[in-house]
Amino acid sequence: MKFSPDGRFIATADRDFKIRVTSFPKNPIKGAPEIQSFCLGHTEFVSSIAFTSHSGGSSFLLSGGGDSSVRLWDYITGCLLDTYEVKDKVGEQPNETEDSNLAIADLCLTNDDSLVAVAIQSLNGIMLLACDLVAKKLSFLKVITTEKSYIPTSLAYSSSADLLWTVMGASNMPNQATSQLLTRVRIIPRSQKDLSADPAVLEDSEVPHGEKLLLALQGSLDASKQEEVLAAVLAALRVSMHKMLVKKNYSEERREQRKRGRNDKKIKK
Repeated sequence: MKFSPDGRFIATADRDFKIRVTSFPKNPIKGAPEIQSFCLGHTEFVSSIAFTSHSGGSSFLLSGGGDSSVRLWDYITGCLLDTYEVKDKVGEQPNETEDSNLAIADLCLTNDDSLVAVAIQSLNGIMLLACDLVAKKLSFLKVITTEKSYIPTSLAYSSSADLLWTVMGASNMPNQATSQLLTRVRIIPRSQKDLSADPAVLEDSEVPHGEKLLLALQGSLDASKQEEVLAAVLAALRVSMHKMLVKKNYSEERREQRKRGRNDKKIKK
């Protein structure tokens, strides 16, 4: 869910493949929100959306989803302006396999709307796309790779420091060692003067505000407590699976009430 920069529209997306753009009334107390448009084109769930902020009065929206595509929209009309298939370039990376999940995990725009940073499942790094709002086109720029065990899941751009912050959540790290079951952060500086330069990922000691910030974000895990933590996780997983699989038990009165409410049991007159 994202608000437009002027606060007049809100875009929402879910697993039903579409993006809904809603307009707010000028007087929210007396009026009611109205659907402005539907942006239709994704063939899988929509995982990320972002409004452009400096489009000169135009109305542009970017989206990414499970169909491995980044799309540019005119959100007032719902018109699809351009589509970029990330698998065309990610498939060329040596670490990728044919059965990799290349769904878009997150995307964000730089402050001048000229670049789109894209996080992709199974990709250890970030893809950068050039965004030409005049020509209404998206084009591949480069892939910035990180260490193999680091696959970003969330992105944010810092305008004040010209830095791209990337975060990998612990729940998105399959088959990793116990010592890595923590949220991790990597920061990539962006040079506005030379987009062809390959920026280096900042070391922990180079992160703004120092290692205390990273400690708060990444957390820590005492090696002596690893077994205890894993046991707690396993117990929680068992409870969750049990609740999903077990047949619910209702009282006789509740069962009769549910039967009366079933549409297939109602007699049409």
